[in-house]
Amino acid sequence: MKPKRTLFFSLGVVLVGVGAVGVALPVLPTTPFILAAAFCFSKSSKKAERWISNNRYFGSYIENYKGKKGVPMNVKRNTLIFLWVMLIASAIIVSSLLITVILAIVGICVTAHILLLKTKKDN
Repeated sequence: MKPKRTLFFSLGVVLVGVGAVGVALPVLPTTPFILAAAFCFSKSSKKAERWISNNRYFGSYIENYKGKKGVPMNVKRNTLIFLWVMLIASAIIVSSLLITVILAIVGICVTAHILLLKTKKDN
């Protein structure tokens, strides 16, 4: 591999890892990292690009983005439920007023962002 392709491939692998962590952490968005990884793979490896585009977990992110279809309503709902359950659990575990306020602000901002995303229409 040429150095540029190696750099893009390596960056794509890191971005997939961060995106995967974002699935479990409510304050770390998954979609931008997966889309960036797909871009990096498109510049480095057709095999890796096919893998991420056909991946059962991440492929729909790329398909919905490329097709400008939006986010399905059930994904929005499940994301918001998971977000708030994790934020509330974190606030209870930490039991600090400052951290609770920060978590609430983050939760409100992330909720607004998710609700403002285009909703995918059912076919």
